[in-house]
Amino acid sequence: MMMCLGLFVFGLDTAAYQEFERQMTWRHGKNARIGARAAHQYVGPGDDTITLTGWIAPELTGTALSLDALREMADTGKEWILIRGTGRIYGTYLINSINEKQTYFDKNGDAQKIEFTIALERTGDDVLNLLDQLGDITSISQLADMSGISALGDKAREAAGTVRSIVERFQ
Repeated sequence: MMMCLGLFVFGLDTAAYQEFERQMTWRHGKNARIGARAAHQYVGPGDDTITLTGWIAPELTGTALSLDALREMADTGKEWILIRGTGRIYGTYLINSINEKQTYFDKNGDAQKIEFTIALERTGDDVLNLLDQLGDITSISQLADMSGISALGDKAREAAGTVRSIVERFQ
């Protein structure tokens, strides 16, 4: 497991990312002063965005259905807890966009290489308050079963247990 976004597990059998890019900003208010430079005041954290870039080769690693699962998650409009495989909790993120590029097609028109970029944006919600939402994993499990990647449902259950145990240690 490389990382979990909600109940979606990034890994070699789903969608492995090769690049992780994070950009954070901080906000400062600015007031003009007569005869002096403007005064600045820190007003809080700004945007926190993460971009995951990678590729899937369905015959070797990953599955195109993983991107469908991520699109289904994005369609809900919900924020999702982002946790690295080491247990580091980044916070809650929305899926802003998913870009997909398919190349090297077989005789049936299926892509042999699928490149993807997923843009995430941090929300202000508290991670601990959202843990209760991890209890209902039926929609992700059903999506995994319908799409033929039932292992995703199993990994989702495993990830939910891992998240709970990590958070309980820090309470």
